[in-house]
Amino acid sequence: MMLQLENTLFIITMLLYFASMILYFVFIVAKKDLIPKIAILLQLAGFVLHTAALICRGIGAGRLPLTNQYEFATSFAWGLCLVSLIFIFRFRFPVLGAFSAPIIFLIIGYASMQSKEVRELMPALRSNWLGFHVSTAIIAYGSFGVSFVLSVIFLLREKIQSGAFLDRHIPQREKLDLISYRSVSLGLLFLTFTIVTGAIWAEQAWGAYWSWDPKETWSLITWIVYAIYLHLRIRRGWQGRSAAIFAAIGFVCVMFTYIGVNTFLPGIHSYA
Repeated sequence: MMLQLENTLFIITMLLYFASMILYFVFIVAKKDLIPKIAILLQLAGFVLHTAALICRGIGAGRLPLTNQYEFATSFAWGLCLVSLIFIFRFRFPVLGAFSAPIIFLIIGYASMQSKEVRELMPALRSNWLGFHVSTAIIAYGSFGVSFVLSVIFLLREKIQSGAFLDRHIPQREKLDLISYRSVSLGLLFLTFTIVTGAIWAEQAWGAYWSWDPKETWSLITWIVYAIYLHLRIRRGWQGRSAAIFAAIGFVCVMFTYIGVNTFLPGIHSYA
């Protein structure tokens, strides 16, 4: 019953995210101020139903819905939607939605292509650390996704001539750079929590804090990339175009850690 409801809510959520994405695009083309308000409401409605779908999944499965490709992909989309909405409202920045909505839709679309079968947890996953470890990864990935979107906007901002619409809806490059820095900082904080909780969990499950599993290794690489970004920014005053490109490269590492490792480098994390 709950899994059937989850499936229905999931489909409606996809439709709402798709509708919000289209409206964001129309907003960019038509330049009408009413359109992004509707797009944001649709994205917010999608997020609420997405949350309900995850809750139904958890109740139906009898566990946290964070243990396979489908569940993590839909949770990844949820985290990206959450962080993007926070930044949209915090900085009154609807154009951010025009760039984040396609990524959200692609990720939840990827989730829809995965198996939704509920399977019994393997022994290693039967731990209270599951919720801490995976939920922090979701927020980290969502934050890095927003930083990637902001980097793209930053790089496009310098290519587009200024105008009334542009100046009203897209912050100046200095502010875009600052917002991206805050998003990276949030993501790195939660990625640190992810790695630490994962190490503690690994020691309890397999008897070692670190085993150089492909996903562990690429998580560390991703952490190092973003740590270098923050170090160069804080200690060397590094910002602007180079910083935006570096942040975008960091998100490529994130996506490889999530999808690439599972596809090409199977290991003890292959179930997720």
